[in-house]
This record gives sequence, structure tokens and C-alpha cells, in this order.
Amino acid sequence: MEKWKVLIADDEGIIRTGIRQCVDWDALGMTVAAEAEDGEEALELAVQHSIHIALVDLNMPIMHGMELMRCLREQLPGCKIIVITGHDEFSYAQESIRLQVNDYILKPAEPKQLMQVLRGVRDELEAERQQSQHLQQASRQLQRNFPLLRERFCQEWLDGNLSQAEIREQLQFLQLPAERPELLSIVRWRWEGQNPGMKENERQLFLFAIENIIAELLEPYIKVIFRDPAGLIVILLWDAAAERVLAGAEGAVRSTLKIAVEIGMQPVQGGITELAGAYRSCRVALAKEQPLSPLVRRAKQYIQEHYSEYGLTLEGLAGQLLASPVYLSRLFKQELGESFGTYLTQIRIRRAAQLLNSTELSINEVAEQSGYETQHYFSTAFKKQTGVSPLQFRKGVLAGDGGSKRSDE
Repeated sequence: MEKWKVLIADDEGIIRTGIRQCVDWDALGMTVAAEAEDGEEALELAVQHSIHIALVDLNMPIMHGMELMRCLREQLPGCKIIVITGHDEFSYAQESIRLQVNDYILKPAEPKQLMQVLRGVRDELEAERQQSQHLQQASRQLQRNFPLLRERFCQEWLDGNLSQAEIREQLQFLQLPAERPELLSIVRWRWEGQNPGMKENERQLFLFAIENIIAELLEPYIKVIFRDPAGLIVILLWDAAAERVLAGAEGAVRSTLKIAVEIGMQPVQGGITELAGAYRSCRVALAKEQPLSPLVRRAKQYIQEHYSEYGLTLEGLAGQLLASPVYLSRLFKQELGESFGTYLTQIRIRRAAQLLNSTELSINEVAEQSGYETQHYFSTAFKKQTGVSPLQFRKGVLAGDGGSKRSDE
């Protein structure tokens, strides 16, 4: 193990030599790394060698011992300081105590006393080193377990068992944003129907692969991905812009693993304790959702990825999917319970609401990013869908509330 490095600072050469020769440094696990005859030189050498122990005489030229100790405290806060001086003055002792000097020895220093003091300082350094090693080990262990700790916390959060103060404390500790997620998603794989007789270890491998594919797609976004007690994959996202990327996950899983998954998405509204409600709503909606045909799944994915293009039409979508517009329209209505136009409008207005809530974009810019060619057309569609204008929505006015504010906490 590396020896503790010692600096001897005294303007008298005979004193420095005496100290160096009267101590069995090897027995203490120490080595004299440097000697200095003035305070300025002592500080330079101390920093250069990153010394652990400084034996300092108070009465030195250029830089007084007291000033040297103040500088050592600033630049090498872990350095142990032992004062060796002929000045038996109470004022010096007081100042030394204020500077957290480890000991105070009067000249001439007795070898036995010096060895005893150095032994005590060494024990203190070794205890600090051991504590530091334990803390570093604990920190490494904590970093390795961070994903698991995040998952456990998020499940407790979904269960609705945590207070607002507990949630905020855990978010800070686990280095997550201080507010609720913008979006909650659940991924379900109906493996029983698709793969009868599949072994449990194979099922777990597929689930792990699904999680990896989704994590890669969402790599730029702040998120937590985990499985709930029912084995569903839950995704918490702090950026609503990830919705479009997440919409492509079904296709990515299908093309990579040759299996079909269903993805439910639920915007999270209200305060930081409202996550449990969004989770329940998403699970209920996903449970009610019937398995979709491959054509409608691809249509949904395409709409999620291209809703911001104001030229998106049923005919254009059908052309992209190599399907008949009439057949696609009938299948869309049959499986989703609403027309292509209604579904597209809902997607666009939901995205617009997110932008109005979380950005400073102008109404015109929100309209453009939501897929509307003109602000007038957007405002008309938004008010028809929500009951209020985009500007009123941004100000917090809800339809029929007489001007009350939305609560974000």
C-alpha cells in the first residue's frame, strides 16, 4: 500500500534533519516526500506531492506558518497538520485550533512524543481511507442497483402508496425529473395465443428482447421501463414527444422478433400523485382492446409517425399500405370504433394540447407541428374537440368551468 507522504517545513536545517532522523518512518508507513525552509516553498511542494501530513513551524520567512496552514486547508483539505514551534503563546494555539490543526508540539520536540503524535495521525488517516473505500464501494453498488431501485420505486408510485413528499424525495435520490411523467405506456404480449406450449425461460427471453428493442428506440428520452406484477411492460416517459417514437415499437418488435405486441398509451394529467390513476386507466383500456388486424396496426403506426403532415389522407394512407381506401376505412371503423378522420383528429389535438401545456410555441407553430395547414382551421378543430380555444386552454380555462384554472400539482 502507498506510504503516507510527509512534508517537513522549518527554516532551520538542523531542525529538519533532526526530525527526519529521529523518526522511524517505515515503521509508521510514512515517507518524507519533501522538505522546505519557507512557507511559500512548503505550499508549492505540498501541492506538488499531494502530501498527507505537514509538520509546520510557525515562524518561517516569506509566508508565515499560519498563512501556510490556511492555504493548505484550502488546497489540500484532507492534509493533517502538526505544528512544531518554539512559540508557546496561547494566541497561536487558539488560531491553530481554529485551523483544525491535528496537534501542537513545542520545540525541542522529543522523539517519543513525535512518534506518538505521528502514530495517532496515521491511525486517523487509515480510518479515513477505510471509510472512503467503504463509501466508494457502497456508491458503486448503488450505481449498479440504480435500475432496480428505480423500478421498485416506480411500482410503488403506480400502486399509489407514496405521499407527495416521498415521491419527490425518491425522484431526487434516483436522479429522475422532479415532476410527474408526461406519458405512461403499457406493452402487452399475448404469448399464450401466439406460442402455445412455450417454456417459461423462452418467454422471459422474449420479454427481455421486447424491453431492449423499446429501450433502444427511446434511448434519447428520460424514461423508466419495468414489468408490473402482472408481467406487463410499463414505460414512464417524461417527454410527450416520445409518443411518436413509441408508436413505432409495435412494428419494430414485429419485424425483429416476428411476434405481435399491443401498446397502450395514456397521457398523465394532474399532480405528482396522479400517476396511479393513469396506470389504472391504461390497463383498463388495454384490457378492453381487441387484437387488431395487421393492416389496422400498420395504419395506426403510420398515423402516429406522420400525423404532423397536414396532407395525410385516408387515400394516401391506403396507398402507403397497398390497400383499398374503402376496405381500410371499413376495417378501421370496425376494429377501432371510429373513422380514420376522427382518429387522426384525436391524435393531433392530443399532441397540440401537450405542446400548449409544455412549450412556449406560438399558436401558429403548435398548429403546424400538429398537422394543421392554417391556424384558423386548427383553432376551429381544437375548440370543437375540447370546448375551448387553444389560447384559453393554454391559460388554463376548461370548458364549462367559468374560468377556473387547471391544477398541475
